[in-house]
Amino acid sequence: MADAVGVSRSTVSNAYSRPDQLSAALRERIMDAARQLGYAGPNPTARSLRRGVVGSIGVLFTSQLSYAFTDPFAVRFLAGVGAAIERRGTSMLLVPLPPAVTDARRAVENAAVDGFCVYCVADEEWALDVIRQRGLPFVSTAARDDAGADERFVGIDERASARSAAAHVAGLGHRRVALLADSVLPDAPAGPLTVAGVDQVPHPTTRGRLSGFADAFAEVGLGWAELTVVNVPGNSRPAAAAAIAGLFDQPAPPTAVLACSDVLALGVLDALAARPAHDRPTVSVTGFDDVPEAAAAGLTTVRQPAEEKGRIAAELLLDPPADAAAGHVLLPTALVVRGSTGPVPRS
Repeated sequence: MADAVGVSRSTVSNAYSRPDQLSAALRERIMDAARQLGYAGPNPTARSLRRGVVGSIGVLFTSQLSYAFTDPFAVRFLAGVGAAIERRGTSMLLVPLPPAVTDARRAVENAAVDGFCVYCVADEEWALDVIRQRGLPFVSTAARDDAGADERFVGIDERASARSAAAHVAGLGHRRVALLADSVLPDAPAGPLTVAGVDQVPHPTTRGRLSGFADAFAEVGLGWAELTVVNVPGNSRPAAAAAIAGLFDQPAPPTAVLACSDVLALGVLDALAARPAHDRPTVSVTGFDDVPEAAAAGLTTVRQPAEEKGRIAAELLLDPPADAAAGHVLLPTALVVRGSTGPVPRS
């Protein structure tokens, strides 16, 4: 192409990427020649390699790619990421992690990005190690206790936030309580399961929320072993409804269910609504996140700022603060009490 016009390769490149560096006549001559030769312009991949910048950030998901488009909290989080990156002319690559660690590691190693936002990754340390080996920056959405001074994260105090919901339920007198979470233990079946201690739960977000629930009930004399932990294989309403339904047929069913997400809590409400009116127990239900559907369902929940979380995560990645401490961001949460919780029903 350059030989055909009688100019250097850099001049051809400037015609596409820096047209202000050329006269209008020279650029038009280059573009005419390109059209005649069927030349589409410099290879963007090669150009990125030369510059050392891809122009894209990766968002790591622990779930299938469809989760990014169907989970209401994930959708709002990604909207926040998108709002930040489009202002900077950057793109986003969604990187779901396959179940097999070898495949997941390969996905992180091969992603053509300038950095990563690590969103809801269960055992994230291995992923962070791979990112560090690549020499790329990252921002985590989990406020990790062992985070280095130069590591960036934006998140919430999961434990304290969950504790506020459980304290509300405990204050209403509930002592027969079920805790509902997605993938509590690896490969665990749906339904109630025995967990020796909350420290056995691998996912940091789930572990933090279950710990907060346990803290509040411990204050009223209810130990971990006295709480019913229910596993849901996936953060979906149908899965939650199926996992919890059998508990309501027990001789002493729970009077309250605390879910680790609004989606799971809405599944509990679905399970209750599916029962005949004469056989529908009065159960208090709480969620977490305050997705749009929560208000319509009258769900008591913990509100966290999803879009702000995504926006700040992207900003920390694209424009890291000079002060390392400013890269550690804890966002506020609030307990939103609605009609799904109430006092223990009289026998």
